[in-house]
Amino acid sequence: MGGYAGLIRGLVSVIAIAMSLWHMWVAAFGPPEAIFFRGGHLLFALAIIFLTYGWKAASNEGEGGPENKRWLPKAPDLAILVLSLASVVYLFVTYPALIQRIPYIDDPTRLDIVFAVICIATVIEATRRTTGWALPITTAIFAGHALFIAKIDPLLLIDQLYLTTEGIFGSTLGVSASYVILFVVFGSFMERSGTGRLFMEFALALAGRSAGGPGKVAVVSSSLFGTISGSAVANVMVDGPITIPLMKKTGFRPPFAAAVEAVASTGGQIMPPVMGAAAFVMAEYLAVGYFQVTVWALIPAILYYVACFGAVHFEAKRTGLVGLPASEIVPLRQVFRDRGHLFIPVLIVLVGMYQDYSAPLAALVGALACMPVALMRKTTRQGITFRSVLLALEEGAKNSVAVALACACSGLIIGSIAMTGLGISFTALLVDLSKETLLPALVLTALAGLILGLGLPTTPAYIMMASLLIPALIKLGVIAPAAHMFAFYYAILSAITPPVALAVFAAASLAKADMWESGWIAMKIGVAGFIVPFMFVYEPALLLVGDPWASLRAFVTAVIGCLAIAAGLHGYFVGPASLWQRALLIAAAFCLVNPTPVTDLVGLALLALVAGVQWRERSLSRTTTAG
Repeated sequence: MGGYAGLIRGLVSVIAIAMSLWHMWVAAFGPPEAIFFRGGHLLFALAIIFLTYGWKAASNEGEGGPENKRWLPKAPDLAILVLSLASVVYLFVTYPALIQRIPYIDDPTRLDIVFAVICIATVIEATRRTTGWALPITTAIFAGHALFIAKIDPLLLIDQLYLTTEGIFGSTLGVSASYVILFVVFGSFMERSGTGRLFMEFALALAGRSAGGPGKVAVVSSSLFGTISGSAVANVMVDGPITIPLMKKTGFRPPFAAAVEAVASTGGQIMPPVMGAAAFVMAEYLAVGYFQVTVWALIPAILYYVACFGAVHFEAKRTGLVGLPASEIVPLRQVFRDRGHLFIPVLIVLVGMYQDYSAPLAALVGALACMPVALMRKTTRQGITFRSVLLALEEGAKNSVAVALACACSGLIIGSIAMTGLGISFTALLVDLSKETLLPALVLTALAGLILGLGLPTTPAYIMMASLLIPALIKLGVIAPAAHMFAFYYAILSAITPPVALAVFAAASLAKADMWESGWIAMKIGVAGFIVPFMFVYEPALLLVGDPWASLRAFVTAVIGCLAIAAGLHGYFVGPASLWQRALLIAAAFCLVNPTPVTDLVGLALLALVAGVQWRERSLSRTTTAG
């Protein structure tokens, strides 16, 4: 059995490395025809999945690879693998006939039907193994609706889902093949080159000695790591083992420590320059460059982390927590001297996209720069070998296959919706339910996003919202970038929203804390994430759309508002806050996030009132103590 295990693991490593290298080649020299490119991407992903994931379904994020590392494929797994690969290769072999036939008019042949059924079934099974039951069940519901309620001809549905680029091989799989894998590979190269340690030391140097320093370190380091991870659960599992014990050591309660790490890690999906996979799908839907999406996301991401940082600060001040001793922190100057050059690959990606190079090409150049940059200095050279390169290539491919299958399975949903016109019906229903008023429509969309996110990974949850709900928001007057960003946020926030909050699950297990208590605290810390989407819908300047001065004013008042709501919820501003002061702080926050000059002035006045009262209370307390 040992020889068989070694053979399988070696085969998986070769396939994974080949997958990464092929996509890097494509990024450099251009992709082949869509069917070959997207089909090739799917071929690699199916091979890796059926050789590494067992029959037991993974969690719905599909993070971290198979749960049972000792599992080995049996004869049925190998049979499914061969059938799945054959169903894709069949399209390659019959491609000349495929491009000559007229979709929806020329009936599929018997072989077309056989291989279509095999491909659809194996894609659903591979998705179940990597992301759990929710997405396959959702796919079955939409396909069943098309067949049995909308009465779509089965041959037409097969045509749509398998023989065109409107189903499995649609634009969502194209996004995974073009964008996602390159950025995942880039993240793997950065991890292998030691950037994770740089982020941690940088965060410690910045915030480690301040009140509640380890909590602030968790916020800063998770936001930085999130820029190369784009995954809430992966972020928790990398940062959490370091930050959570530090937080507990300095006095944070375990549920609060878990909540801070979960909220900070979840924000990685909205943090430029490398956001979650759904951001690449958004760029495809809106027909804009990925860099434009990062521009829209910048201010909302900053607001999210400002509120999270403020929550940690105010909680630490309220409970009298201190930071880490200077002896445990590497000085910032030394961090930059020893490891600062590891920021270069990130700068390469940013500059490349700013100069209008394609995002995949920028990610490719950034990945290729990681190891040479690490070799520049003795302090980062240790452990960098040719094996490090191979491991980065292997891990990059393995970490991307769950997204690839989620995108392929989402293509089945999108194809079914397109055939039935269900998207138009949902748009009409949402407009009718909201009585053609924007606020109720936004609330309904937010609730739908949170509900979808309970069972689906972020990408398919966002895709379903884009197909069913976003058109209604646009019809009610929301600009397209704001509508898509709104859906994107609420598809992500399910990671910290009980009852199914995967980032909280992961962090609570590391902190040995109660999951439910950690989840409710996470919602309180991340409350800005639930409010910010409403802010940029009503004030698109927060997406850097329109007048720069309006964007600056909206940003400044929104930052103050996010800090005010954190202060109100955690009971501390200039000093401890009484119940009525907390109420005023929260009222001030809502005034400041409502983008009008009058409400801004009211909010600032309320803040000044609370601050003045608390300064006076502190002065009186000091005088009494001195006397």
